[in-house]
Amino acid sequence: MDLEKPPVQQPPEGCLAVAIRIPVRIVVLVLVLPVRMVWDALAVAGRFLDDTVFRPLGRALLWLGRAVFVWPFVALWRYVVVPVGRALARLGNVLVVVPCGWLYRYVLTPVGQGIAWVARGIGAGLAWVYARVLTPVGHGIMWLLKGIGAVFAALGIGVYTAVAWLVRHLVVVPARWLYEWVLAPVGRAVAWCAKGLVRLLGVIVTGIGVALYWTARILLVLPALALWRWVLVPVGRVLAVIGREVGAALGHAWRVAGHISLAVGRFLGTLFRWIFVEPVRWVYRSVLTPLGHVVRDTVLRPAAEAARAVGRTTRQALASARASVRQARADVRRMLFGEPRQREAVARREPAAAGTRTLGSSTTALTKD
Repeated sequence: MDLEKPPVQQPPEGCLAVAIRIPVRIVVLVLVLPVRMVWDALAVAGRFLDDTVFRPLGRALLWLGRAVFVWPFVALWRYVVVPVGRALARLGNVLVVVPCGWLYRYVLTPVGQGIAWVARGIGAGLAWVYARVLTPVGHGIMWLLKGIGAVFAALGIGVYTAVAWLVRHLVVVPARWLYEWVLAPVGRAVAWCAKGLVRLLGVIVTGIGVALYWTARILLVLPALALWRWVLVPVGRVLAVIGREVGAALGHAWRVAGHISLAVGRFLGTLFRWIFVEPVRWVYRSVLTPLGHVVRDTVLRPAAEAARAVGRTTRQALASARASVRQARADVRRMLFGEPRQREAVARREPAAAGTRTLGSSTTALTKD
C-alpha cells in the first residue's frame, strides 16, 4: 500500500507567466518585507502591552466597577430594599388584605346571599306569570296569525301565477327571439371582423420585429461580439495571469518576510540578552546575591535576634508590672473591705460505697451484734 500522496500536477503555464513571475516576486518582496517586520514588531508590542498593562488594568477596572456600581446596589438591595419590601408587604397585609377579607366575609357575602334570595323569588314570580299568563296568550296570537297567513298565502299564489304568465309572454319570449335572430348574427359578424383585424396587426408587428431584430443584430450584437472575442477576452486573460501572479507573489513574499522577520527578531533578542540580560544576571548572581547573604548574616539576623530579645524582655517587664499592680489592688481592697468571705468547700466526689460483707459481720436482724 502506497502511503505517499501522489504529486499534484500543475497546469501548464505559458511564457507570459514565467516571464513576469521573478520580477514581480522580487518587487513585491522588497515592498512587503518592511510591512511584515513592522507588523511583527507591533504584534510583539501588543502582546507585551496586553500581558503587562491592558490585562492588569482591565482587572483593576473590573474590580473598581464592581466596587463602585455592583456592590453598592447589592448592599442597597439586600439591606434596604428587601427589608423595606417585607415591612411594606406585612403592613399591606395588615391594613388592606385582612380588612378586605373581613369585609368580604362578614358584609358582602351576607348581602350577596340576600340579593340572590330576592332575585330567586322575583324569578319564580316571573316564571309563574310566563307559564300561566303569557304562554296561553302567545298561543292564541300564534293561532290567529297562522289563519291570517294562510289567507294571504292563497292570495299571493294567485297573484304570482298571473304576474309570471305576463312576464313570460311580454318579456322572456320577445327577448329570446331578439337574441336568436338579431344579436347572435351581429355578434358573429363582429367577432369575424375582429379576428381578421388581429391577424393583420400580427403580420404587421411580426414584420416590424424581424426588421428591428436584424437591424439590432447587425448594428449592435455583431460589433459587441467581435469586441468581446478579439479584444476583451485576450486582455482579461493577460490581466488574470498578472493578478494571479501578483497574488501568489504577495503570499510568497509574506511568508519569506515572516521568516526574515523571525530571524531578525531572534538576532535582536539574542543581542539584547547578551548585552543586557546576561550582565544583569551575572551581577545579580555573582555580586548582589553574596552581598545580600553577607548583609543577612551580619546585620539582619543579629538585628532580628536583638529585636526578639528586646520584645521578650519588654513582655516580661509588662507581665511583672501587671502582677505588681494586681497585687497592690488586692492589698488596697483587703485594707478597705477586709478579707473576703471564703466559700464553703463542697465535696464534688461521689459518696463512698458501703463496706463489703465479711465473715464477722451480718446484714440480717437475727445475726446482728
